[in-house]
Amino acid sequence: MGKVVKVGGRGTSRKVVDDEKENWSGEGFKEYQRKQKEAAGNEYVSMGRGTRKVKLSDIKETKQADTKGRYVSMGRGTGRRKLE
Repeated sequence: MGKVVKVGGRGTSRKVVDDEKENWSGEGFKEYQRKQKEAAGNEYVSMGRGTRKVKLSDIKETKQADTKGRYVSMGRGTGRRKLE
């Protein structure tokens, strides 16, 4: 793999690191979330403005909706385009 320059501190610092697969979006992030959820399975989180608490292991995984055949608006909302 190659090298990547990462900029930090409002653009004042730079460091060169090895290019590695990032896991902050997509399937990589879903797998990361799954592992974190399993590690903290018996922990409680508060929900609904703090009025109830639920175990992390009881929360269901969400699935991504299929967008095929749906329309999105274009050009200030005057046009539309069908997704394929």
